[in-house]
Amino acid sequence: MSHFAGMEELLQDFLTEAGELLSDVDNKLVELEKRPSDKALLNDIFRGFHTIKGGAGFLNVNDLVELCHRTENLFDKLRTGELALTAEIMDVIMNATGVVRTMFGSLAQSQLPDAADAALLKALDCVLAGEKLVLATLAAPAEPANADQATTQESGDPDWQALYHTVTGTPAENIAASQEVALPMEIAPVIHAAAQVNLAPRAKAPSAQQPAAKETTIRVDTSRLDMVLNLSGEIGLTKNRLTCLRANILQGKTDGETLKALDEAVSHLDLLVGDLQNAVMKTRMQPIGRLFQKYPRLARDLARQLGKDVELLIVGEETEIDKTMIEDLNDPIVHLVRNAVDHGVESTQDRVAAGKPTKSLVKLSAMQSGDHIVIEIADDGKGMRPDTIRRKAIEKGLIDTEAANSLDDKQSLNLIFLPGFSTKDEISDVSGRGVGMDVVRTNIQKLNGRIDINSVVGHGTTITISLPLTLAILPVLVVRLGEQPFAVPLSMVREIIPIHPEEIQRVAGRATMVVRDEVLPVRSLASLIGWPQDGMPSFGVLMQATATNFILAIDGFLGRDDVVIKPLHDIKPKGIAGATLSGDGLVVLVLDIEELLEMSTEATHASMFTA
Repeated sequence: MSHFAGMEELLQDFLTEAGELLSDVDNKLVELEKRPSDKALLNDIFRGFHTIKGGAGFLNVNDLVELCHRTENLFDKLRTGELALTAEIMDVIMNATGVVRTMFGSLAQSQLPDAADAALLKALDCVLAGEKLVLATLAAPAEPANADQATTQESGDPDWQALYHTVTGTPAENIAASQEVALPMEIAPVIHAAAQVNLAPRAKAPSAQQPAAKETTIRVDTSRLDMVLNLSGEIGLTKNRLTCLRANILQGKTDGETLKALDEAVSHLDLLVGDLQNAVMKTRMQPIGRLFQKYPRLARDLARQLGKDVELLIVGEETEIDKTMIEDLNDPIVHLVRNAVDHGVESTQDRVAAGKPTKSLVKLSAMQSGDHIVIEIADDGKGMRPDTIRRKAIEKGLIDTEAANSLDDKQSLNLIFLPGFSTKDEISDVSGRGVGMDVVRTNIQKLNGRIDINSVVGHGTTITISLPLTLAILPVLVVRLGEQPFAVPLSMVREIIPIHPEEIQRVAGRATMVVRDEVLPVRSLASLIGWPQDGMPSFGVLMQATATNFILAIDGFLGRDDVVIKPLHDIKPKGIAGATLSGDGLVVLVLDIEELLEMSTEATHASMFTA
């Protein structure tokens, strides 16, 4: 029987609250390194860890309580001034919080976690006893040149040539204050690992047969639930009204007053259902800060491992996004933050040589733009060189020389999304295996989003992710090609205009139109999806895509709608995001405009609107 039998709900509540507290503690620890004498910050950290310890004690997770107790005592001595924060002490603290998070992972599997390594507990005791940790000799960690070396480093095996020593100055041990004494052998590995910034403290990993359970709970403001309840009541009253009118009509009462009352009831129901949909969507919305709070610790640890001075600035953490999207965004943003710290920003020496501040800045921001969320990861590093990217893509056989030479700078930057692409000459445990950016783009596309890159050599790189507010409902414009309806995301639509043949002009062989002094390419929907074009399209939809604005030529349009997209299981036609049902029961394909544009060729563009 599980240790937590009958306590599953309490365990889930603990993990939700304690996980947020631990992330908050990690972020405050990063801030504490900048302001080590900030007593308010230390008090906040102490209270957070005290709460975690209390919850663990209530669940009788004794090994977690023991680790939290020692770490809490350390925070207490720091806030009372009995100890002064040093880089070595911070490394031990960070290692301890990492092990606490690993223990949370075991608890999420309803398993009691293994005890913290004895070396870590002794290191905490060493610090609590007032013994000063001093770095004797430690070579800078070298990036392994191949995968085997990387595996060895990741395993946590210590470099036994590097030892830490302790200065006790304790008369009872007859040791002079200036004398250095080697740490016990079982303590050295964990202190050394802390100095190397071991990002994944090693507790016994859960078995492969027990994957981590996806979080299925959500915190909802009670005022939002009250709104849902009130709207449900209003809909119930309107349903009763419609039932009464239906009975009257079935009895033959079809006078103008009855039909008018029916029209009013249906219109009222339409408004209420729309309001209910919005209210339900809001119950799924969560501040993106709950995701962003994980990354300051990640950036800090990685920068320390690489010997860089990097500050992660977070903006817009109050921006709300669908809860399910928050979970799926974690891996892509981890990749992008790690890439910004590893690839994007230069070493301190290179920044000084370039006349830049020694501290690098990585900015992670989120904002709502219409019915989309825009997330940006920007760095002030060396930027990306399109010629270097083209050369690397050719060297790795991802593209041939002729194709590479035909790419402009913007298209060259997008080569980093090809599977297997990497600019690293050597593989390390941080990066270099070319399994990052293609995964990022794939995951973003699964969320019906798009990703864009802008980079200026010498000044930095900005990666922009645009996502719908929610995956539940998508506002679309339903257009017509012949008699077949298609849906395009309303977020990309600027306006609808008529198309007259005499207004079509050719620029470099492409069909274009001038709209308010702006020359826009015209692309027929038929050409984009590979259908024959019967006659001249009657209307154009001004579309705003990632790379360009253009006019989508169509035969007609049926209006705006809010649809629930259903994925096409087992098949994923290119250019199709999913399907939905129209009011009359017809299947309507939802187009992935960005993918259609990528598929289009120069020959297709040049052949449009031929005489």
